[in-house]
Amino acid sequence: MSAGWFRRRFLPGGPFPEPRPAGPRSSPVPYHRPRFLRGSGSSPGATDASRRPDARPVRSPARGRTLPWNAGYAEVINAEKSEFNEDQAACGKLCIRRCEFGIEEDQEWLTVCPEEFLTGHYWALFDGHGGPAAAILAANTLHSCLRRQLEAVVEGMMAPQPPMHLSGRCVCPSDPQFVEEKGIQAEDLVIGALENAFQECDDVIGRELEASGQVGGCTALVAVFLQGKLYVANAGDSRAILVRRHEIRQLSSEFTPETERQRIQQLAFTYPELLAGEFTRLEFPRRLKGDDLGQKVLFRDHHMRGWSYKRVEKSDLKYPLIHGQGRQARLLGTLAVSRGLGDHQLRVLDTDIQLKPFLLSIPQVTVLDVHQLAVQEEDVVVMATDGLWDVLSNEQVALLVRSFLTGNQKDDPHRFSELAKMLIHNTQGKDNGATGEGQVSYDDVSVFVIPLHSQAQEGSGH
Repeated sequence: MSAGWFRRRFLPGGPFPEPRPAGPRSSPVPYHRPRFLRGSGSSPGATDASRRPDARPVRSPARGRTLPWNAGYAEVINAEKSEFNEDQAACGKLCIRRCEFGIEEDQEWLTVCPEEFLTGHYWALFDGHGGPAAAILAANTLHSCLRRQLEAVVEGMMAPQPPMHLSGRCVCPSDPQFVEEKGIQAEDLVIGALENAFQECDDVIGRELEASGQVGGCTALVAVFLQGKLYVANAGDSRAILVRRHEIRQLSSEFTPETERQRIQQLAFTYPELLAGEFTRLEFPRRLKGDDLGQKVLFRDHHMRGWSYKRVEKSDLKYPLIHGQGRQARLLGTLAVSRGLGDHQLRVLDTDIQLKPFLLSIPQVTVLDVHQLAVQEEDVVVMATDGLWDVLSNEQVALLVRSFLTGNQKDDPHRFSELAKMLIHNTQGKDNGATGEGQVSYDDVSVFVIPLHSQAQEGSGH
C-alpha cells in the first residue's frame, strides 16, 4: 500500500493528482547548510570526507563570525543514515516594527511604521524527516512568520495590560476587568504569536512541498528573547535545558509516540478508515502473537491513561500503532504528518519508522524570566536535536558544560562554539573522563549554546 494511494483513497478534500513517475524530484529549495557556517572550512552534506561514526567532521562558525550573544553552534552529519544532514539551524536579531491604526475611525487597515519599535533575538533548530526539504523551508520561513505575528500584537505587548481592543476603543467600561480576570499578560501575546507563526509556517511548507511533489516534515525548537524573557517553543523531540552552577532546568518537553499516544489513538478511533484495515489502535505491552488469541491481556485505548484487560480477538493481532516506550517508542505504520509543522494531512508511513515527530502545529512554550535569575557568567541554555539527547542525559550535558566553562578562557568569544563542538564529540563514541560512556549517536546532531550573561550587556531588548 503506497502513501500516494492512501492519500487518494482516504483523505478528504477532493481528488489528488496522480503520482509522478519514479525519478528525481525537484526540491522546493536548494540544499544548503546554515548561512552562518559559510567559511567554516568543511564541505556540506554528502561530500563530507568520512561518514564513519568516530570520524565525521564537526562544523562550527568560522572565527570572526559571531552569532547573537556570542552564542555557540556546532553540527555533525549522520553516519550514512541518509544522504544529507537533515538538521537545519537559524539565528538572528528580530526587529519588530510598530503598527498603528489609522486616525480616521473608518480606517481599519494598519499602517506599518518604518522605525524599529522592539528588538529581540532568535535561535532555532529544525530536524527533518523524509528528507531535508521541510527543515530548510522552516529555517528560511519561521522567523519571518514570527516577526509578522509579533508586529500584529506589539502595541498590546507594550501596554501595562493588553487592551481588549488594540485600537484603544472602549466599547465596554468593564473590558480591563474582563482581561484581568482572564489573567492575560504581555507574555501571553508572545506565546500566541509563536503559536500563530508555527501555523503560518506550516501552511507555507505545505504549499511548497505539495507544489514540488515532496513529502516529509520537521521538528522545531525555537528560543526567542524579548523584554527580558526567553520563550522556548518546541514541537518535536529536540530539547533545551538551562544549565547553571547548581541547577539544571529542562525548558522543553519532547513529543514522542508515548506522549502523543492518546491523540494518535483518538484520531484512529474517529477516522478508522485511516488504518486501512492493517493496524490496531489499541496498545499492548508487546506485539501480540497467535498464541495470545482468546487470552485476557493488558491493553489500553484512546480514553485510558491506566490499563485494563481484554480478551484477544483476531483483529488485535494487527500491527499496533504504538510499540515500545520513552524515546525508543516507535510508530508502526502509524498516522503521521506528511508535511511541515502541522498535522493537517495524514498518511500511513512505512512500517517500523522511529518517530521524527509529526510536527504538531501547536508548540509547547516555556517562559524563562531571565531578569529574575540573577544570571551568572557561566549560565547557559543548551539547545540540541535528538541526536545529542539519544546518548547524553541532561545531567551528563550539564557536567560537560560546567567542566568546560570552568577551565576555558572567559574572554574568548568563540568558546561557546568550542563547547558545542565538545558536546558533539561526546556523541561519537570516544571515551572521556566526564561521562565515561563512549556512546555513539548515528543521527545528525546540531547544538546551540546560548550564554545568558550576554543579554545583560545588551539591555532588556527594548
